[in-house]
Amino acid sequence: MAGHQVTPPSGSSGSSGPSEPSAWSGKNITVAGLGVSGISAARALAGLGARVTVVDGGDSPQLRERAAGLEADGIAVRLGDAETLPEGTELVVTSPGWKPSSPLFAAAAEAGVDVVGDVEIAWRLRGENGRKPAAWLAVTGTNGKTTTVQMLASILKAAGLRTRAVGNIGTPIIDVVLGDEEYDVLAVELSSYQLHWAPSVRAHSGAVLNLAPDHLDWHGSMKAYAADKGRIYEGNQVACVYNAADPATEHLVRQADVEEGCRAIGFTLGAPGPSMLGVVEGILVDRAFVEDRRTTAQELAEVSDVKPAAPHNVANALAAAALARAFGVEPQAVRDGLRAFRPDAHRIAHVADVAGVAYVDDSKATNTHAAEASLAAYESIVWIAGGLAKGATFDTLVTKAAKRLRGVVLIGADRAVIAEALARHAPDVPVVDLDRTDTGAMAEAVREAARLAGPGDTVLMAPACASMDMFTDYNKRGEAFAEAVRDLAGQEPGGAGA
Repeated sequence: MAGHQVTPPSGSSGSSGPSEPSAWSGKNITVAGLGVSGISAARALAGLGARVTVVDGGDSPQLRERAAGLEADGIAVRLGDAETLPEGTELVVTSPGWKPSSPLFAAAAEAGVDVVGDVEIAWRLRGENGRKPAAWLAVTGTNGKTTTVQMLASILKAAGLRTRAVGNIGTPIIDVVLGDEEYDVLAVELSSYQLHWAPSVRAHSGAVLNLAPDHLDWHGSMKAYAADKGRIYEGNQVACVYNAADPATEHLVRQADVEEGCRAIGFTLGAPGPSMLGVVEGILVDRAFVEDRRTTAQELAEVSDVKPAAPHNVANALAAAALARAFGVEPQAVRDGLRAFRPDAHRIAHVADVAGVAYVDDSKATNTHAAEASLAAYESIVWIAGGLAKGATFDTLVTKAAKRLRGVVLIGADRAVIAEALARHAPDVPVVDLDRTDTGAMAEAVREAARLAGPGDTVLMAPACASMDMFTDYNKRGEAFAEAVRDLAGQEPGGAGA
C-alpha cells in the first residue's frame, strides 16, 4: 500500500471552515435524473445560488409532478431529452445509475465539462453550513454493504458518538451534510456507481467487503468494476480494511494512494495475524488496534452477539468493528453495538419452524455471491431459487453447495440456467421446476419445499437472482415467501410461528 500525503483536490473542502459562497453562486449546473438523489442535489445547489437545470429522458405523470415541485422553487426541468447538454453548463451532477456511456456525458466531455455524482457534491459541500465536517467511515463491496454500515452506525452510537448511516441507504447524503443536525462521524455506504462519480472523496477509513462480478453491463468489465470499488481507499487517513479471504480486496489496498501512516487492516473468520481482526474460539478479537499487536489481542464481542451469526454476517461485523476501532471506539462499544443491531427484513431472516423444519427468508440474495454466503450458513438445505439471472452463471455456486442440498425448488424466468448447473454438478439432488412466473408461484414453491424437507432441514429462499420477473422488488418477494410459510404453519396441527 502506498504511503504518502494526499492533498485534497480543489473543491473537496479539505478545511473545516465553510466554503466561499462564490464557489456555487451563479454557476450553471445540470443535474441528470429526476429521482431522489437528483432532486436532493438540485435543491441543495439551487439553495446555494447555482442556476440548476434538471434533465430526464422520461415524461410520465409522476415525473411531471416532481418537475412541477422543482419549478415552483425556480429550478428548470427538461423532460423527454436526456441526451442534449443544456447550453452554458459548467458542471454535470449525475444520479448514480446513469451509465458512463450516456450521450449526455459524451456531450459534456466534448464541451470540457466535468461529470460528478451526488456523493462527490456532498463531499464538496462539507462545512458549507459553517460546522466542522463529520468524518466519513466508508463501506463498499458486492454484498453486505447495507448490513455492515448499519452495524457500524450501531457501534458508533453505542460509543456515544453522533452518527448516521448514509449514502446508498436512506436519506440522500447531501441532505445530511447540509442538514441542521451535527454529526461526529458518518457511516457511509457507497456503491460502485457512486464511487465512479466521486473522484475527490477522501474517507477517514474505508472497507471493501468482497468482490464478485456484478453490474458488468454498467462498468464494462470486471477490472473497471473493481477499480471503481477501490476508489474507496484513495486518500484514507487511518485504515484501509480488506477481507483476508478475498485477495482482490487486499490488491486494491496495495494499489491505493493514502495518507502517511494509514494502515492495511484485514479481517478473517479464522485466527487473526498482526494488524487483523478475526475469530478465536467464538470470540471476535482485535490484533490491529492494540498496543502490542504482535503478542496480544483485544476481545471485542462473542460470535453469539452477532445476529444472525451466519459466517458472512460475522465477517460483516468484523469489518464494521475494524472501522469503528480505527476511529478510536472502545471494545465495549463494539460489543454493545453488535448486540443492539437488528438486520433489515429479508436478510437471512428466520420466518418460522414448521414440523421441525426452519424457514429462512434471504430474498436480498439477488446474485450468486450473496446466495453462496447464505447457503454456507446451513448444513441441510432445501433451496428455493430463481428469477432474473442478469447473465450470471451458477456452476461455482452449485458445486460449493451441492453437499448441503436436500432438494431444490426453481421459480422465475431464468430457472433453466440454474437447473442446468444442478444437472451438471448435483445430479442426485431432487429438483422441482415450477413452470410459472406469477406471484402465486411462491406459495406453491413453499409447499413443494415442505414436501422435500425433513426435520432438521432448512428451507432457504436465497434466489441468487433479481426479482423483477415476478415481483416489484426483493421486499415483495420476501413478503410473499413469509406469507406462504405462515399459511403453511397455520395448516400444521399446532403450527409454530417465528
